Amino acid sequence: MRISQLLNKSSIIADLNARDKKGIIDELALAVSKTTKAPAKEIAIVLMEREQLGSTGIGGGIAIPHGKLDSVKSIIVGFGLSREGIEYESLDNKPVHIFFLLLTPENSTGGHLKVLAQISKLLKMDQFKKDLIAARSVDDIYDTIMDQDEDF
Repeated sequence: MRISQLLNKSSIIADLNARDKKGIIDELALAVSKTTKAPAKEIAIVLMEREQLGSTGIGGGIAIPHGKLDSVKSIIVGFGLSREGIEYESLDNKPVHIFFLLLTPENSTGGHLKVLAQISKLLKMDQFKKDLIAARSVDDIYDTIMDQDEDF
């Protein structure tokens, strides 16, 4: 499986408008809802419930909000970029710029973990992160991700 099989261009936001965690979650949920039958509000609720267990802001300017939904039939990836960075209760208490959203079906433990691992692997590459932050459009972001895409 590849991230390109899970990420649709319509689920990418090149310049997030929100300035707080809830707003970012709502904005990302709306974008991802276009590629699934799950309503944006339902997606946002699941993601915020997960955030209450502990922030998905992993440090280094990165957050990977994720959750599971019955109404989602396959793994879905979304992406958002905040030019200014936002306070996200990240592990290192630094602003977050890069957001990978992950939605999986309720019964998809293995797939969920594989995609999280692949995203984490990509985000350990400094040049990849720099290229994402420098990207100016949805196409630039998509191409940057696809350039590093590989089977997992």
